[in-house]
Amino acid sequence: MSKKGIHFEISERKVLLRIFDIVSIFVVLYFVSNTFDFDYFTLTKENWRWAFVLTLYISIFGTIFELYDLQKSSKIEKISTSIVFTVSITVLFYFLTPFFTPILPDNRLQIIYFYFAILFALFLWRIAYLTFIVSPRFYKKVLIVGETSNIQAIVETFKASDPNYKIIGFINCEKKKLDKIKFKGIVEYSPKQIYQVIKDENISEIVIASYNSESITAEIYRDLITLLEGGFPIKEYTQVYEDLTQRVPVQFVGKDFYRYFPFSRSNHNKLYLFFQRLFDILISILGTFIGLLLLPVILLGNLLGNRGPLFYRQERIGKNGNLFRIIKFRTMIKDAETAGAVWAKKNDTRITPFGKFLRNSRLDEFPQFLNILRGDMSLIGPRPERPHFVRQLSQILPFYETRHIVKPGLTGWAQVKTRYGSSVDDSLLKLQYDLYYIKHRSFMLDANIIIKTLSTIIFYRGQ
Repeated sequence: MSKKGIHFEISERKVLLRIFDIVSIFVVLYFVSNTFDFDYFTLTKENWRWAFVLTLYISIFGTIFELYDLQKSSKIEKISTSIVFTVSITVLFYFLTPFFTPILPDNRLQIIYFYFAILFALFLWRIAYLTFIVSPRFYKKVLIVGETSNIQAIVETFKASDPNYKIIGFINCEKKKLDKIKFKGIVEYSPKQIYQVIKDENISEIVIASYNSESITAEIYRDLITLLEGGFPIKEYTQVYEDLTQRVPVQFVGKDFYRYFPFSRSNHNKLYLFFQRLFDILISILGTFIGLLLLPVILLGNLLGNRGPLFYRQERIGKNGNLFRIIKFRTMIKDAETAGAVWAKKNDTRITPFGKFLRNSRLDEFPQFLNILRGDMSLIGPRPERPHFVRQLSQILPFYETRHIVKPGLTGWAQVKTRYGSSVDDSLLKLQYDLYYIKHRSFMLDANIIIKTLSTIIFYRGQ
């Protein structure tokens, strides 16, 4: 058995980032307060809430500005923007809430100290994170056992999902082996080498990547059982896929599909559904009110930039396959689909200049708060699709109509995790995220989606 190295799981790294962000900030603030003429932020038993509010703001705005995105956090040039935005908005809100925070100092130089102390603390810790945690010494080294037909897709997906998850090699378990399959950086080993590879490469985990368990030879099966009985981690690849990517790999699901869809109990939990509906109503009333305030500006923009009807109604499929008419502000030219329904695509010439602004800013979605109030939609859920595309996609993509067991949403897991879909491949990716949401639906996941939706709007990732 190999002597496995230390590896931090995705959830552990996210917790580590959050904890040491706060610790580093307080350490640097303590150092600044004891070194310079700085008394704006000093911690005592009486003003403990100052620290609590600062921690809360860093956590909330850090999430909104993707400070805890592991892909971004693996490169300093990518995370730098997030750090600057997080610190700037945190400090601004901290100064604007003096009831919970210190009163603004007479010496304005202390504001500069406060801002740059937090900025320096985060950059210092993130550089340390990149130097020590995101380094080969903490990689999880993995050996795949499976069929060659699965290997390439799995390797590429895992590589894109977690920079610390390294597939060292694979063992072809097929009885009838073709010529050796070569992948860049991935070595194919003989089944007889499995123990030696684990020892030599310090393998932390074996992933079984096989459509059919019968394809695994008796010899490999016996070795795997021995390893498992010795406490060595062995996982099934769809389980790892879901944990790493936060989506359900429907393209790998076969006849035993029921194993992959133990859907969330929240889908039938009356307490969850009651509070979800209450939240939908409250947010929809607020959204409708904001929409009315913005209506004069949108009317003027539509008059100058769209020149036609303001609203656009279209049939969509809702919960249990029921039809309803969705309401949006029109973003395309009149009679955009005289030749029939077609996919919207990047740089679509049918979208007007003002319509592009409405889409990117998500203002075109505001009338859908009326759909939510009527109960056709929820605030969070899979986006409702048109009947024409549902018929088309359900013939191509497995389990596509499973999306309809919950209400469609104004925003959803697929919307915050991927870009606007304009093809069957994009729809497959969105379907995987939608099924993940249905499977893991909860208050925490809903809150995560709302925060990530704010990130989507702030970073102007429109359609």
